[in-house]
Amino acid sequence: MRATVLHGTAGALLLTAVAAAPAGGAPPGLAERHGTAVAAARAAADGIRFGTCSEDQDGPGTLQCGTVTVPLDYAHPDGKRIELTVSRVKATGKDGGRPVPRQGSLVFNPGGPGASGMYFPLIGMVPEWKRIAAAYDLIGYAPRGVGRSAPLSCQDPKTLHRGPAPAPAHPSQSYKKERIARAKAYARGCVERSGRTIRHFSSLNNARDLDVLRAALGERRLTFMGASYGTYFGALYAELFPSHVRRMVLDSVVNPDPAKVWYRNNLDQSAAFERRWADFRAWTARHDAVYGLGRTPEEVRRSYERAKARLAAEPAGGVVGPAQLQGAFLDTGYYDDYWPQRAAALSAYLKGDPKPLVRQAGPHPDAAQEQENGKAVYTAVECNDAPWPRDWHTWDRDHTRQARVAPFETWSNAWTNLPCAYWPLPRRRPLDVRTVPGELPPTLLLAAERDAATPYAGALEMHRRLAGSALVTERGAGTHGVGGGPNACVNAHLDAYLLRGRVPAPGAACAPHREPTPAPAPAP
Repeated sequence: MRATVLHGTAGALLLTAVAAAPAGGAPPGLAERHGTAVAAARAAADGIRFGTCSEDQDGPGTLQCGTVTVPLDYAHPDGKRIELTVSRVKATGKDGGRPVPRQGSLVFNPGGPGASGMYFPLIGMVPEWKRIAAAYDLIGYAPRGVGRSAPLSCQDPKTLHRGPAPAPAHPSQSYKKERIARAKAYARGCVERSGRTIRHFSSLNNARDLDVLRAALGERRLTFMGASYGTYFGALYAELFPSHVRRMVLDSVVNPDPAKVWYRNNLDQSAAFERRWADFRAWTARHDAVYGLGRTPEEVRRSYERAKARLAAEPAGGVVGPAQLQGAFLDTGYYDDYWPQRAAALSAYLKGDPKPLVRQAGPHPDAAQEQENGKAVYTAVECNDAPWPRDWHTWDRDHTRQARVAPFETWSNAWTNLPCAYWPLPRRRPLDVRTVPGELPPTLLLAAERDAATPYAGALEMHRRLAGSALVTERGAGTHGVGGGPNACVNAHLDAYLLRGRVPAPGAACAPHREPTPAPAPAP
């Protein structure tokens, strides 16, 4: 499931069907639980030595960096260990001219899998976050596998951008065979380049790492905010360590139903993207006087298809083909901030100026290593986390059926996840996240009703499973990640929860934030 930054779910310790049991035949998962306690005790004793960030972690002087050590395999806490990079901006202690008492550390994860939160602490400079930044040390980190935290790789970054490529909504049999071969090669490459230890890069271990980070920060209980995929392993943390939770915000919520993780969640995502793609086209049609792409959503779709066909015949700038076009417009499903610039680029291209489209959809070689790393972590975590169909017939049947009604993202989503069909390592059984009243402090869930990346049904499911949770819904909106954004009503609920521990009444809802203002492409 692609999630917010990659443009970003688990009952008793069932843990994994493949987890190593400790000597003496103890139940699976007991060793990992013991290993987490050992690692957390070490981290509490060592703490984190924050200092100046390295050159490649460059940021303002207020940003500090450090590391925390965690076991690669929690069943063997005395075995190989890896370092996770951590960042911090200390609480300012002032809200305007008023002193504010420090409430501890707020740890954030932006999603993915494969996204880094190292720059999150800088968000305290944004007006919507200043009250929270006054009370909390803002903590970001790179999860295992990401950035400098024992980085994973599945292919040479130089081969990541293959140049202009097709993006058939209804692929031929020959094209499907080509993508199967590529998926098999990619899955093999993950093990060849990163080794079989890649099996330890999973959501369960991300949740355990979070508890070690809590201890290293000197916090008895964790205050955590996770967005997109971060909501899934945040929920795993709540299941595994409920007594360690102080406050928890889950923003843009992944469906934690074990039957959905991850194959079905990705199918649901593709259906939701079709709805959000329609929202973008309706907005563009309302602003036909600016963009000239059509006065109805269907006319806008035809303009897009016309550009797609033209790019198939002659890639823009030699680098942007149909796949690059589709990738750029996929961003419109995540964030409506992209709507004006994508519509302007499409309009300019169809009028003879390809430069805005090339800038927005073309490859960025300087980011290839980071993008390849993010893709590798995404693949490893999702493939390790859960069973996936192993026979191509199931994938072909399900995606062919869905593409008839949701052609925009269905097959590109399938190609992203297809390596999991051929993953050469054992898969786990997802935990069944369920808490009983009083087991977990009240948690805050935030969700946009038309979110494409994490469909709204996931927030409803999480709300049912986390006893005492409160759900705030942004009605009629679809931006992915709503906390601390442009909606003042949502932000008031977030502030009230993090600053005063107050949860909203059942059925809390906010009107949608304002739609973006149209802006034409600049003159060439």
